[in-house]
Amino acid sequence: MQLITLPNAQKLSTSIRATALVFEDPKSRALHQHIELIAPSDATVLIIGETGTGKELIARHVHELSARKDKPFVAVNCGAFSETLVESELFGHEKGSFTGAVSQKAGWFEAANGGTIFLDEIGDLPLSMQVKLLRVLQEREVTRIGARHAIPINVRVIAATNVDLEEAVIAGNFREDLYYRLRVAELDLLPLCERTGDILPLANYFVSLYKKRLNIAEAYLSPSAEQKLITHSWPGNIRELENIIHHALLVSKTGTIQADDLHIVRRIKSPAANANVQEQRYAVIPEQKDPYERLSLALKDIFEDPSPLLYEKIDHVFVKVAYDYCHRNQLQTSRLLDLSRNIVRAKLIKYGELKEGKQRFGLSQQDLSDLSVA
Repeated sequence: MQLITLPNAQKLSTSIRATALVFEDPKSRALHQHIELIAPSDATVLIIGETGTGKELIARHVHELSARKDKPFVAVNCGAFSETLVESELFGHEKGSFTGAVSQKAGWFEAANGGTIFLDEIGDLPLSMQVKLLRVLQEREVTRIGARHAIPINVRVIAATNVDLEEAVIAGNFREDLYYRLRVAELDLLPLCERTGDILPLANYFVSLYKKRLNIAEAYLSPSAEQKLITHSWPGNIRELENIIHHALLVSKTGTIQADDLHIVRRIKSPAANANVQEQRYAVIPEQKDPYERLSLALKDIFEDPSPLLYEKIDHVFVKVAYDYCHRNQLQTSRLLDLSRNIVRAKLIKYGELKEGKQRFGLSQQDLSDLSVA
């Protein structure tokens, strides 16, 4: 069995990261073959997968299979730092370059020089930093905050994300040029429920791991427990599996883990269980209905108790939902609604969704009304 684990995994009991990964399922084996092809190169790699699927493990494995395996591997969570600190953390700073910079500090890129830097949750990187990261990737040099000279670096970049970067690009939240720069080689890490052949090998590994930690002489999974593990949907992926095995060994009364020892929480309750709560909040619209039919039913409910300025209120909701769906990007909203950008902007100002004042655009209330209904 091909198994990879995080270093010092025993210290990561509160982490949401996966601490072990196997390649037993046919889909996982295919992924491993692809990794073996791209790892020896210096190509930038983008790993896509849900939280807890083992993205950092894959990044470390790529590093270990490369010529840089004896050089540093530096893992950085891009979502762990505030926008004001992330530049200093990545690229470093000079003494006195800003308040609190009491000494010179090298950034993570310099720390990884000669090796690999793993940029986890790259989708959380602010747009202002995406521009600077793109320059680093293009020029192969970093400039510390407050410095006048750039420092050449030789670093392989592996990035990872649990969000759809293509959608983020469309919404204007991620730079398209950076996306393609990172996506030289792409590794799609499937959720655990889609590689069921890995579930039992991982479960047995965690049984072996935790029985040693808990000083349990023997521990096994019963057939009923194995069946329960295989049929679970695993929304928390490998990390959830590890926690469930750990708990099962704590409560098991014998050396054999039974299905009842597996504390599996079902996130989605049945409609019958939620019926009373839903009836108290709102009338449930059957899911099987066409979206436009559901919209029609919702409008009929509104028409039963009409209020003043009814059309404007409905139009406000319509535009606001579209604007939020497009991550508050005006251009994408106008494309979605098939309206001109000026009309969308006018509606957003009229309904108070934009902070810009009407005076800034030289528009009167009558101008806004004329535009919004044009």
